[in-house]
Amino acid sequence: MNIPATKFLLGLCLAFSICSTAQNTSDNSLSYPADKLDNHKILLSAVNATELGALLEKSGPFTIFAPSDAAFAKFSNNKINELINAKDKSALKSLLTYHIVAGQLTASRILRAMSRGNGTASFTTVQGKKLQAHLDGYDIVLTDPVGNTARITTADLNMENNGVVHEIDSVILPAQM
Repeated sequence: MNIPATKFLLGLCLAFSICSTAQNTSDNSLSYPADKLDNHKILLSAVNATELGALLEKSGPFTIFAPSDAAFAKFSNNKINELINAKDKSALKSLLTYHIVAGQLTASRILRAMSRGNGTASFTTVQGKKLQAHLDGYDIVLTDPVGNTARITTADLNMENNGVVHEIDSVILPAQM
């Protein structure tokens, strides 16, 4: 799917706007309980640092594969803090956009795509890179082009605008970081 750059950028911003708005409890636009956000403080900090949220208020729906704070700790607390605090946010934006897919990919839709694909399915992130999905037991596992994997630990956290959040246990990467 080829998405024009403007639409891509607006879509990305909306997805992160929804996440960053949840941090401001006065305007909680997420339709799932705020306590689910306790596992995503680093992700919300990263979104706020890039100011992507302000650009995405009117696009969607999106699927966000949201690394938990524990996933970022496995990735590297130092590296993510370095990216958040860097003057040039392009690497952080690249990392964040790699966790978003246009459209509403519920777990059942991912499973149906894997059934049609003989056990695997490929999804294009808004950044333009591919993620492969397959089953490992009962778990949906995502694999990035570098070979890193992330398990969906909590699926189908619904957002406004028909978006979906899937919590994952590892950070997926667009390239070696």
